[in-house]
Amino acid sequence: MKLVRAIGDVYWNHRLHNLYGKSEYFDVIERTMYNGLISGISLDGKQFFYPNALEADGVYKSNRGSCTRQGWFDCSCCPTNLIRFIPSIPGLIYSKTKNDLYVNLYASNNASFTLGKTDLQISQQTSYPWNGKVGISVNPKKESKFTIKLRVPGWARNEVLPGDLYTYKKASTQKPTITVNGEVLAIQPENGYFNVTRNWKKGDKIALNFPMEVQEVETNSKVETNKNKVSLEYGPLVYAVEEIDNKNNFDKIDISSSDTFKVRKEANLLQGVNVIENSKFKAIPYYSWSNRGVGKMKVWIDFKD
Repeated sequence: MKLVRAIGDVYWNHRLHNLYGKSEYFDVIERTMYNGLISGISLDGKQFFYPNALEADGVYKSNRGSCTRQGWFDCSCCPTNLIRFIPSIPGLIYSKTKNDLYVNLYASNNASFTLGKTDLQISQQTSYPWNGKVGISVNPKKESKFTIKLRVPGWARNEVLPGDLYTYKKASTQKPTITVNGEVLAIQPENGYFNVTRNWKKGDKIALNFPMEVQEVETNSKVETNKNKVSLEYGPLVYAVEEIDNKNNFDKIDISSSDTFKVRKEANLLQGVNVIENSKFKAIPYYSWSNRGVGKMKVWIDFKD
């Protein structure tokens, strides 16, 4: 997906959500933002990919004459659209109707709303997408009854994306949880949201936990080139293996059904990332690839039973 198309994908799905209020549109938005969109810009914010390759041999100049990101293009739609898009991100996090507040994306922030006749302040505290724990403080000016709809990401519901193009090889048994003021709510997601209707008062606290684990993703069997291949995800992030981390065995990397993985935070790598490791290889978030020079990379990895 080209960077400009990724940005258009976000805008389009945001408008669909505004029309229909369905969480599936934000499943697409979240996946696009964390993977297909920010992969288009370097970590220093100065260089850009026009296409977003899922595999690179370090030789083919896929990016309009370059193997890596470039500082500018004659057709400058990517850099200029990013400049326009970044300031719009706060407007994606929440949406509302007269009596309902939708929490669509998770990021530390403070926001103010008016729901009906209720003035409301809300704040989030979270390290998402590095872990799935989210704390939300709810502060209406006066005690009021309204509904807060908290999106349960598709990946936390064992759905890679709406449709049948991608599936998890093995469904997770872990379940998302929600508490209000320390009390566990025994509710299930409805249309992709935890719906909490109550008399909210100043100082109410919501705690969400979306358990993360390394997941293997496979494509629909009709995708011939991805047969017997999987990609790796952790929460909303797609991962890739890069030659610089796997210099001795890059071309021989595979995943078998008996493999196990561990996730480890590397604060000094690529401005701080969670890496996925096992005895065979090390994987980094896809968005961060090609920030350490030109080399090989792949998202889809051979799978062996």
